[in-house]
Amino acid sequence: MDERKKPAWMQDDLVKDIPQNKLDFLGKMFAEGHGKSQKEMMALLLPMMKKARQEKLTFTQQEMNAAIAAIKKHSTEAELEQINKILEKSREKR
Repeated sequence: MDERKKPAWMQDDLVKDIPQNKLDFLGKMFAEGHGKSQKEMMALLLPMMKKARQEKLTFTQQEMNAAIAAIKKHSTEAELEQINKILEKSREKR
């Protein structure tokens, strides 16, 4: 991906140690989920996570925390609200 076209969060120092293929996957997931309702987002996430498993693309807890922190850092208030709701739902399912 062209450096100039990358979202700001993908260029943040918080994610500098995450391999590019993982960042690209997260970037696609974030872009496809942008503007979707919580219910639509959850429906999108399940198949994407299945695809990641099929491609043997796994994330450490540290990578996920760094990516989430970077995304939140570069999000609007509305996006932050949606992210927090999705994360809360995700924790409830565990």
